[in-house]
Amino acid sequence: MFNVPQMLEKSLHSIYMHPLLSFLSSLFFIFFLYKWLFTNSLKFQNLPPSPPKLPILGHLHRLGIHPHRSLRSLSDRCGKLMMIYLGNRPTLIISSAEVAQEIMKTHDSVFSNRPKFSIYDKLLYNSRDVSASPYGEYWRQMKSICVLQLLSDRRVRSFRDIRNEETALLMQKIQKSNASVVNLSEMFVVLTNDVVCRVAFGRKYSENQESDIDFMEVLKEFVELLGVFNVGDFIPWLAWVNRFNGMDARLEKVAKRFDLLLEGILKEHSDRHNQTKNSNENENEAKDFVDVLLQVQKENSAGFSLERDSIKALILDAFAAGTDTTYTVLEWAMAELLRNPRVMEELQREVRGIARDNEHISEDGLENMKYLKAVIKETLRLHPPIPLLVPRESTQDLKIKGYDISAGTLVFVNVWAIQRDPVIWEEPEDFCPERFLHSSIDFKGNDFELIPFGGGRRICPGISFAIANNELVLANLMHKFNWTLPAGVKGETMDMSESTGLTIHRKTPLLAVATPHLY
Repeated sequence: MFNVPQMLEKSLHSIYMHPLLSFLSSLFFIFFLYKWLFTNSLKFQNLPPSPPKLPILGHLHRLGIHPHRSLRSLSDRCGKLMMIYLGNRPTLIISSAEVAQEIMKTHDSVFSNRPKFSIYDKLLYNSRDVSASPYGEYWRQMKSICVLQLLSDRRVRSFRDIRNEETALLMQKIQKSNASVVNLSEMFVVLTNDVVCRVAFGRKYSENQESDIDFMEVLKEFVELLGVFNVGDFIPWLAWVNRFNGMDARLEKVAKRFDLLLEGILKEHSDRHNQTKNSNENENEAKDFVDVLLQVQKENSAGFSLERDSIKALILDAFAAGTDTTYTVLEWAMAELLRNPRVMEELQREVRGIARDNEHISEDGLENMKYLKAVIKETLRLHPPIPLLVPRESTQDLKIKGYDISAGTLVFVNVWAIQRDPVIWEEPEDFCPERFLHSSIDFKGNDFELIPFGGGRRICPGISFAIANNELVLANLMHKFNWTLPAGVKGETMDMSESTGLTIHRKTPLLAVATPHLY
């Protein structure tokens, strides 16, 4: 057995005696000590295959600017179940539908925990939201509130007037462009923010002039920071870096500004409720998210105390999951349609055939639009909004496919790789909605070939809300306008570069020309 204290003492003594030689010796000593301590604890384990790694960094240097792409390349060499090390954190990378089913179904309870990340703690009230909170009773209560009170099918249907009104406003904006180039990315951002603001707060904040804080600016910064990689979560002794690169200051500023906004909104709703508490008590359909959450807090049902910070964390979840990811799907769908005119013509034929002479398409007409639903599925297959999903963490030792997985292991499911797997999909890189016309595969968490919203206990609870927005907007865009790319841009050479961050949208804004369709 090594006498570690004694060896460290000798190493330090040598630094003073022979500075250069001793410094190099110390580096080698630390390296081999690290290797000995690390491999000694794992030598009896049958671990998944892993590419070569560096001391301290592990595989952090292999992630690149688009981790979902880099990790697929590594998995192609090492296997669909691969172990990498993010600093000192063992991390499973899943690139197989079969193994994803093991994680999200067979052993779902073991892998339903969330790792503790400092950015989530700072932005999401110590991770008190649904998405980032640890698996346990608190999370179950919070998810129950989301599923039953905020995002049930009945509640989603109750917001159809809001979706219809905001979609109609978008069509009017495009109409006013007079066949000039429009920035669809910008328009989709405003649309989704306005819908979520009205659903969550009862009114829009995109043109708010009543506060010194710019809501849209703070929301953009908030979503961007959620996707930032924090090296201190993986190499703890480097956590100090965020104090010098400005990250801590940015986090504190955004968290404080958003908290001020939310406090004002909560106070506004409380004051309004106190003034009208004796009228329309049972008109739940007219209530926004804040109204519902304040009611749940007041009733204190099932003995669960919904604290103020928890209410604010749930509201932030609605924006993190309901704005950026929703507009991203619309953006990629329109980009794929513009570069695939055959698909766009087929979709327009279906939409216009069902809508006939109606000026606007309502949600009642969407049910029979099979090709529209196939286009949405194909968009989600090729462009899942969060390609690695939100990471999970194992809570106990177990075996997956014969490999030993220790408690505390991080898990990333690379849905981007799974949904482009040539073993599963024919011509996986092609945009071909027809593949879903006679297929029962859906994105609701039961078919692990297509899991853009995740699966199991941690599946996104807002699927119905997101899809209702996307289908309605896309159908009306196809019904009311004929679309072309700006002059000089061709579909085959169109820039389809991805942004960086948690949510992957287009790197450059989507520009297009809309000509009103005569019907």
